[in-house]
Amino acid sequence: MIQQFYPDEWLDSAYVIDYEQLYKEGYRGLIFDIDNTLVPHGAPADERAIALFKRLREIGFSCCLLSNNKEPRVKMFNEKIGVSYIFKAGKPGKNGYEQAMRKIGTNKKTTVFIGDQLFTDVWGAKRVGIRNILVKPINPKEEIQIVLKRRLEWIILYFYKKTMKK
Repeated sequence: MIQQFYPDEWLDSAYVIDYEQLYKEGYRGLIFDIDNTLVPHGAPADERAIALFKRLREIGFSCCLLSNNKEPRVKMFNEKIGVSYIFKAGKPGKNGYEQAMRKIGTNKKTTVFIGDQLFTDVWGAKRVGIRNILVKPINPKEEIQIVLKRRLEWIILYFYKKTMKK
């Protein structure tokens, strides 16, 4: 039962993913969470994020931002990125993920989701059946409800690490 929350992959950062390899494997669409995945909570796109999305376009990826935030937050981040986005996505509900795939013209087999939270990002992607990559949060300072969820995530990730060592 706990395995439904296990990520397909767990990496240090969205900035260390081998995107060229993903493209070689046939993936064509990337869906990203924003806060604590690409930048600290509430921050605008920084040079690193801008360079990443430029690189992803050059590789050939279609990208979409999928956030539970309201539109002003998502729009502000996206100003310098210029990709599709969905706000108030209702993650971990399936609808936002499916809508994102429609927007970028991909399907379950050609899409990867990248995010920093197990119970919203990873679980939602798994429910839809798309590959997911969990990344470590950029900034440890978070709102109390996220801090509480992180405690539960640690328990799940503890067991996840044990199964990965086998």
